This record gives sequence, structure tokens and C-alpha cells, in this order.
Amino acid sequence: MAMVALYRPGPIESIPEYIKRKHDPTTITFLDPRMKNLLQMSYGVIVYQDDVMLIAIHLGGYSWLEADKLRKAMGKKIPEEMAKQKIKLHEGFIQHGLSEKKAKELWTLIEPFAAYGFNKAHAASYGMVAYETAFMKANYPAEYMTALMTAESGDLEKIADAVKECRRMEIEVLPPDINESRKNFTYLDDTHIRFGLLVIKNLGEEVIESILSERKEHGDFTDLSNFIGRISHRAFNKKSLEALIKTGALDRFGERNQLLENLDRILLHNKTVQREKIMNQQSLFGASTQIDSKILLRPAESASRLVQLSWEKELLGLYISGHPYEKIHETMKEVLMPMKDLPIQKDGAFVYAGGIVVTPKFIVTKKGDPMAFIGLEDMTGKQEVIVFPKTFLIAKSIMEEGQILLVSAKVSKRDGEDAKLLANSFMVVDEDSMFTIAEMVKCGQWLAFPDYKSERNQKVRNQEVQKKRETLIIKLYGKPTSETVETVRSLLQSKPGAV
Repeated sequence: MAMVALYRPGPIESIPEYIKRKHDPTTITFLDPRMKNLLQMSYGVIVYQDDVMLIAIHLGGYSWLEADKLRKAMGKKIPEEMAKQKIKLHEGFIQHGLSEKKAKELWTLIEPFAAYGFNKAHAASYGMVAYETAFMKANYPAEYMTALMTAESGDLEKIADAVKECRRMEIEVLPPDINESRKNFTYLDDTHIRFGLLVIKNLGEEVIESILSERKEHGDFTDLSNFIGRISHRAFNKKSLEALIKTGALDRFGERNQLLENLDRILLHNKTVQREKIMNQQSLFGASTQIDSKILLRPAESASRLVQLSWEKELLGLYISGHPYEKIHETMKEVLMPMKDLPIQKDGAFVYAGGIVVTPKFIVTKKGDPMAFIGLEDMTGKQEVIVFPKTFLIAKSIMEEGQILLVSAKVSKRDGEDAKLLANSFMVVDEDSMFTIAEMVKCGQWLAFPDYKSERNQKVRNQEVQKKRETLIIKLYGKPTSETVETVRSLLQSKPGAV
């Protein structure tokens, strides 16, 4: 309870003193003997709003009504009222036996509470909730995390943090599944949680209720034809089916891209079955026409892992079955600074970092020059990278959501602000080039190819190569060391001739 109350702007500076007094009772002192009865439980430290009110009553001569007015003045942070209360309380302290020096000293202990503090009842309630949730998380971790993600399902950032916490706790958060997912996040067992169907974009709540109702009444869906034939809600359409496929909810029935390539056949089957059901209901004898129970799917190339992840990001708001940067992170973690370590870097330090671009923001400076602020996220966290106009003009073609980049940057720390990265140059990296680039960076080589992923620029370079086949051009970007330059010179001298 005391911990909850102490960690507020009012008494936060008293935390070291509280800890010292708790562990060493000989350090406990009271400014006035009358304060012992008031602050004995908190080792002589003012912790709660109640402490301020009781001090005002017993040492300042306040009535309960006047003490409550003091509390309100502090809570609303009204300067004029606080000035009045200071004078009145100071006079009350003097009239009730405190010296001028002690009255001023006591006010300096009370005044910080104008920055916000808890009363005992509030702190006790928070403490109980903290204890109960900690108990649940420690003893029923999967159930607790399921409930937490359901409660925070409207906040993608909190869901992303919860998924990371699940991984740390060795709980696997799985994509939606048509037979296992409920409406909200679904507890499967102590090590598995499923995304709920309600999180899927483009899948209406009425369609979800229809799916869950059908599953509850007639059991799990056995195959694709069975599922499509049993869903009859009028709002179930191409968009709904596409959302289920892309998020992995129908993975048990087939590969995602193959199902997408056969949307027309799947939806036709659904309409045919529903039409047949209506005809049978209207028939006098209920005679039915036999419908082929299987949907013949055209073959299609499987979707790559990165494409599947992009679908999950699009329709669930985050990556579930993996992360586009995961393999690159594992390969290059020894040569790149983890994003979580940025706060501990020295101001002005030069670092290499990497990640996937999130929430890029483009602005124009007062001089009319374009620049950017991008989030760069690796497997440990996300940090802001500032791209000034000179660098932006070179790298603007790769400043897009979902692009994986390495950055050579300078650490910037300003008072009152989070640490940021000031970009010098970028390097595009993918799973095909990550091993080569990791070795280059390890050897101190940084070759920035800003437009490497641009198809248009690649065509231009190919044309230039055709025109200048007789010429070998080597560009060393960044600041190559003298050893690097000498190595290149020696290599060219040892292999003269046309290229």
C-alpha cells in the first residue's frame, strides 16, 4: 500500500528515506512528538493525503472541513489558494507550539503533495488490485494474459506488448483458428492462446456470431466444404472470407494463397449450397439435389513467409506467426545495437542499428526541405530515427512502412526527451543478403545503397552496366579506413586488365 502511494509525484522524493528508515529503525525521527501517532506506520515519512490532513488538524488547529479544503486546494493546484493555505497553516503551526524554523520545515514536507498524492483508501484499493493481478499472473499466467489481451483488445500497442510478454513467459500466441477461436482471445492450455475472431478486420460481428453459433450447435467444421456449406449469414461475403484466409483462420483447410486464388469457387459453393437449402425447404416433399461435397481447388504457388506476415499485420494489426526482422536480428545481433539499449548509449556516440520501419512521418522544414521521422523496430523494442533533409533526399525511396533497414546513426540525448537516432545513412537488408552484410559490418565496412530495392533504379543501373561494360567502378561509401583503401588498391594492381 505504501509503495503504491509513494510512487506518486507528491511523495516520490521520499522513497529513499522511507526505505532507509524501514530497514534501520534507529533512523526514524519525528519533527514534533505529536507526529509520532500520525506517522508511526510510515516510519515518520509523510506518504498519504490523510497524513497532510491530520497534521493540519493536530498541529495546525484545522477543523476537518478546513483540512478538506486544504486537500482540495492541493489536488486542484490552484496557486492563489495554495498561497492562502500556506499562510494560514504556517500561522496555525506557530499558534500550536511549533517554532518558526520547524513550521517552515514542516511546510516543505507538505508542499510537494500539491503535485498529486494518494489517500489511504485509494492506495489500499490499488494495492489489493496489484496483489490480486500479480497472484493471477504468477499462478494462472495463460488465463491472466488471455484476460488482459481481451480487456486491451482496442489498443494495438498494448496488445503488441502483451504478445512480447507472452513470449517471455513461454506462452505461444497463435493466429485465429476457425474451430478453436472464440469471439475474444481464447485460452487453449497453459502454453497456448489463440487470437479471437473479433480482432480480425473486415469480419463483421454478426458473421462471427453466426460462425460461433453454428459451431456450438453442430460441432467443429470438418473441412473447407463443410465450413462454407454451413455458413449462411447474408453478411458473409468475399471480404469476410478473404480476411479469414489471410489471418490463418482457415489454415487447417488449406494453404493461404491457394485458398485466395480459389475465392470464386469457394463462394460459388457457398451460394449453391444455400440456394439448394432454400429450394429443399420450399419443396413439398423435401426432395434434394445432390451437390458435390468437395471443392476442387486450382493449384497455386504457396505464399512466402513474409507475405503471410504482411497479411497478418494488415488484418490483425501486428505480426503473429513470426516477425519479418526475426531472422535478420538473429544473424546480425552481434554487430548491431539492440533498440532497447539506446537509452544507455552516450550522447554523440555513433552506432549501427537495424529494424523494420513503422509509422514513418514526413514533414517539410521552415526552409522548405523535406525530412522524416521514422520508427525503427527490432525484436527488443522501437526507437525514433530522425532523417534530416540531406540524408532524406538520398534515402527517401526506402522510407516506407514495412521496409527493413540498417542505419548508421548518431545518438542524440536532450534534457527531458527520450534518446533518438540521427541518421547518417541507411543500408537495405533482406534474408538473402543478411549473412554477407553481417560480415561486412563486422569488418568495419558500411556500404550504403539507398535505392537498392528500387525496381526503377535497378533498371537504370542495368542499362548503365550495358553501356560501360569496359569500366569497373567501385564506390566506397561512408568513411573507409586507410587499410580498406589500400586493400582495394592492392587487389586492382594484382589483377589488371579489362573487366
